[in-house]
Amino acid sequence: MSKIVAIPIPGGNKTVPVNTGLFINNEFVPSVDGQENITVVNPATEEILCEVSGASAKDIDIAVAAARKAFNTTWGKNVTGFERSKLLNKLADLMERDQQELAELESLDNGKPVRIARDFDIGDTIQCLRYYAGWADKIVGQTIEVDNKTKLAFTRHDPIGVCGQIIPWNYPIGMWGWKVGPALATGCTIVMKPSELTPLTALKLSELVKEAGFPPGVLNTVPSLGGVGGAALAAHPGVDKVAFTGSTITGRKIMEAAAKSNLKKVSLELGGKSPHIVFESADLEQAANWAALGILYNTGQDCTAGSRLFVQDSIYDKFMALLIEKTNQLTISHGFDENAQGGPVVSKTQYDRVWSFIESGKAEGAKVAVGGEKRTTKGFWVDPTIFVDVKPTMKIVREEIFGPVLSVAKFSTEEEAIEWANDTSYGLGAGLHSNDANQCMRVSSALEAGTVWINQYNLLNNNVPFGGKKQSGIGRELGSYALEEYTSVKAVHWNFGEKLSWPF
Repeated sequence: MSKIVAIPIPGGNKTVPVNTGLFINNEFVPSVDGQENITVVNPATEEILCEVSGASAKDIDIAVAAARKAFNTTWGKNVTGFERSKLLNKLADLMERDQQELAELESLDNGKPVRIARDFDIGDTIQCLRYYAGWADKIVGQTIEVDNKTKLAFTRHDPIGVCGQIIPWNYPIGMWGWKVGPALATGCTIVMKPSELTPLTALKLSELVKEAGFPPGVLNTVPSLGGVGGAALAAHPGVDKVAFTGSTITGRKIMEAAAKSNLKKVSLELGGKSPHIVFESADLEQAANWAALGILYNTGQDCTAGSRLFVQDSIYDKFMALLIEKTNQLTISHGFDENAQGGPVVSKTQYDRVWSFIESGKAEGAKVAVGGEKRTTKGFWVDPTIFVDVKPTMKIVREEIFGPVLSVAKFSTEEEAIEWANDTSYGLGAGLHSNDANQCMRVSSALEAGTVWINQYNLLNNNVPFGGKKQSGIGRELGSYALEEYTSVKAVHWNFGEKLSWPF
């Protein structure tokens, strides 16, 4: 049996029990070959929360076998869409029941405020599961006319099979829901690898999967180092599809491993260096609010973070005064502070990475308008930092930072703004602010990104597809488009009247 640990919740005598084993076949078990445990750290205090079992390649084999057995016997094509829908709705109900407890674990594990984890991340994930529960009995194909007198054809959208799902640490519950929802709705089974930095809520959600009544093996959770568990899933011949959210570098490795193994289907949601444009006709007060949200939400740890801001020169000074005022109003504190709007970055590695970019910006001649100074207290704190007077060649402008660091540049014309916005190898998100409807249509069409926001930023909807272009990935999550990532189309040709002459 694996070990259960009680995680203390700050501010009282409450603890949350977490099973620290691997979740395979609806049971928590230790690693079969004693893989080294994963240490989980509170990024706000640098204190160790607990240790959880780390999955080895052999553990991945066992989890994949469990998922395959479930797919062939108790899930897959063996249950109705109605039954899948019922179980997904039950899982959403249990998440709603435990919303506060899940948020507390998420905050301790990831650093984000409890309030934001509870009301936004988890609240949205509950809706995501219910959205896909609604799709579960509506996976339909087509009837195609061939010859009405002798033949017809029809298509079936079959579940693709066993899915390896590799999720990041910036939205541990949100990314879990984005991948679990469509996979289970279509009848796939899952081997889920949460980030080694934030495994606690995935383990807690596994308890709810069992309580909801999903058959053993339908969803298996295997915390592991990326180079071990993630690599094993990407290369595994028993995995039919891999879904990954994370860095472009790792995405390349996964795609290569998938191609070299069994040519499994791959969907990748990767990095971004998203442009955010403010035109002179915009509502500047609102544009400043959205620009601040675009880079500071989740402490900038967001693939779509609007990290390159372009402001038209005619309104630059007025807008920057507003933006700096908004930025200074933000409260960055520990997750159990009800006033907190952001927390620490997730780890020492990420802290060092973000600060290396800040120092690089200073060294290359960019001017710090806000922030740029380290705190002396414990915790992986990075306060909001805004650079102005940036040049297109600077490292802070070219590379994804994944922290609350913004680069701001002026532009004169619409054409110049579009050219600068598209001058990136990424293409995940983009935003623009303008009260000129024709300009909104022109610019949104010209921007090379999978998602474009007009007069808002960083808000997503469960029924609207999300994904990238260029080096920001392939495939789509959310909306009905995500169902296509977990199904394969089978064409059935039915001859009921034609007689074949032989020899022909």
